[in-house]
Amino acid sequence: MLTIKSACWICLLPVWHTSVGICYWCEQKLRLDKPRCLNCALPSESVCDSCSQCQKTPSLWHGILTAADYLPPLSKLLHQFKFSSQTILAPTLSRLILLNYLRYRRAYQWPKPDCFLAVPLHPKRLRQRGFNQSELLAQPLARWLSCRYWPDAIRCTKVTVNQHTLDKAGRQSNLEQVYEATADLRGYHIALVDDVVTTGATAKAIAYQLQQRQVASIQIWCLCRTL
Repeated sequence: MLTIKSACWICLLPVWHTSVGICYWCEQKLRLDKPRCLNCALPSESVCDSCSQCQKTPSLWHGILTAADYLPPLSKLLHQFKFSSQTILAPTLSRLILLNYLRYRRAYQWPKPDCFLAVPLHPKRLRQRGFNQSELLAQPLARWLSCRYWPDAIRCTKVTVNQHTLDKAGRQSNLEQVYEATADLRGYHIALVDDVVTTGATAKAIAYQLQQRQVASIQIWCLCRTL
């Protein structure tokens, strides 16, 4: 006899395994149903490798993979995860990223990385929060895909103002000389994991450091993309 182990974090209907966390019907509602630019993950007229805006301003990475747009109900779950210490949500949220990667791999031949990195927190910020949300998202992805997870390959060298409190220009200047690549990453195909990509300032700052280490390629994997 089957027993109900958990309830969907969104609709509260039963799910059969605690690691799933979100039921099939809610997963379908979260799916990205509009064509996307594979480089910036923003909606476009059709699926393309590089939209008109990306062609004007080439990026330092080879594509952004996101699970969903930064909208309710997922944005509320992310807020609970990040600011209310609901770390139990990590496998559920990572699974959403994995499902979209598998879809992209089938539909667009999205390449598999060989190493996962997480956007780092400054040690002071890490002590305050108690965990790095990007790290908790990256670890299961690396394990499920049998890839290396390299926790100390990038470090944050100074405390900055929280990015979500700044405008686009402020986000860019806020991250100048903040990150440092500390490992020999030459030749690695990297997936950099973050919780949310907004302007891409964080991804750009870290991708620049990774390029200095002569990585083979960089992908940005995130849970949500702001519109």
